[in-house]
Amino acid sequence: MRSSDSSQLHTCEPISQGQHLASHNELHELEKQRASVFTETKETERQIYQQDVAIENSKLQCENLETQIKSLHTENVKLKFDIEATQEDFEECMIRYNEYYAKIKVYKDSLEAEASKWSFMTELHAKRELVKKLKTMKEELRQDLQNPEGNRIKQVQEDISKLKNNIITIKESIIEKACFLEEEKKTHEKLRREIEVQHKRYGAILKRLHCQVNKLQSNRRQWQWNIQQLEQTAAELRRCIAMKD
Repeated sequence: MRSSDSSQLHTCEPISQGQHLASHNELHELEKQRASVFTETKETERQIYQQDVAIENSKLQCENLETQIKSLHTENVKLKFDIEATQEDFEECMIRYNEYYAKIKVYKDSLEAEASKWSFMTELHAKRELVKKLKTMKEELRQDLQNPEGNRIKQVQEDISKLKNNIITIKESIIEKACFLEEEKKTHEKLRREIEVQHKRYGAILKRLHCQVNKLQSNRRQWQWNIQQLEQTAAELRRCIAMKD
């Protein structure tokens, strides 16, 4: 056993300087590779961290966009209800306006019909004809006064007195009817002015309602366009997140 061990010890040669240098170079190369792998690992970890931060930011942005979309949708629904309410108010105003206009037209027609029935103008012409006739009769009676019969003169005087009273009554009636006609003209003029004021008022209301409807429709189109843009942005962000995942 000793002889064999001794022979084995004699057979083991010492490590040469070239082999030691090769081992040192190989170790140095492994150190460089390890440092390079460590650097790449750090860079990869940094990129992963940046990607995680970007993903979190994208998620937050998506959540904000979804919140905005919900808010815009709620606002859009509210605008829709406001438009419908405005349209209903406009229709109610139109109904009230048409009813008022119909009442005014009925009153105007009844006023014209009543005016056509006024008989004092016809009576006025008749009374004037009667006055002319009475004047003729007066002239005839004046000529008859030359007749010496006393009864005739008395009768004529009584007739003349009655005619004078009738003339006075007729004149008073004419004055009264003229005053009534003037009052009716004033009433008609007042109603005409009120109708014009109501026309202007409802015209302004209609114009304002049209402007409000046009503004609401314009806002609604703008909100719809904003919603579409936000939905497109959200979809694009979701695709980016899906690609990164």
